[in-house]
Amino acid sequence: MSVLSNLKIILVEPAGALNVGSVARVMKNMGLQQLVLVNPHCDRDSEEARRMAVHGVEILEQAQLTDSLPEALKGCHRAIATTSRSRTLETSLETPQDALPWLLEENLTSALIFGPEDRGLSNIELNYAQRFVCIPSHREYPSLNLAQAVAVCAYELYQISLELGESFLEKKAKLLEAETATLDALEGYYQHLETVLLQIGYLYPHTAAARMEKFRSLYNRANLSREEVAMLRGILRQIDWVLQVVPEGKLPGNRE
Repeated sequence: MSVLSNLKIILVEPAGALNVGSVARVMKNMGLQQLVLVNPHCDRDSEEARRMAVHGVEILEQAQLTDSLPEALKGCHRAIATTSRSRTLETSLETPQDALPWLLEENLTSALIFGPEDRGLSNIELNYAQRFVCIPSHREYPSLNLAQAVAVCAYELYQISLELGESFLEKKAKLLEAETATLDALEGYYQHLETVLLQIGYLYPHTAAARMEKFRSLYNRANLSREEVAMLRGILRQIDWVLQVVPEGKLPGNRE
């Protein structure tokens, strides 16, 4: 089994059938198998897409269609988003050479996310990733076509896969698969955390999004295990219970 077989290439709202077909072709060229289309604005089964895919038509036919990015990331343990924009957080943009090995080094289910052709990924969409890649290009015309961006990253991933010892990674993955929290489990925790923090007045609706970005960045650096996420969810459930059963003003530690 190739270390690339657990990697998803996710296209968010792709608009061009030619681009989607070209992505399928380069994925076939570089040994990538899993294509996910989030709310596509084009027909993957169109003649244009199939013509550009050439021998990658099977990747088009088997592509997963989802309505949202969280749905596309279900079951993934790691995700990198591609972007050309600086973020407000202190998370730095990395080159493909520096960041992409992280997706393969543990042989976990991972994802590489690309945004729509006309706007790229929004800040909300970027929040679902743990690291961020920017492909270096000439300052006079830095913008890359979607299929070109996928091709650059797919080539890097293929070269990385050749350098890794697959037998070692497969043995290691059996241990890590059971330990590492999935992104959908983390997302469930983030949603629960935001709800509780709003209830207790730590967050306010008009600043919640910015504060939650900082929490996401903190937890992403921690590389939480399934057990740790379960423990954190347990704390939130206990807070939920206290808020429901203890009269207002009578919480433990209240001296009134």
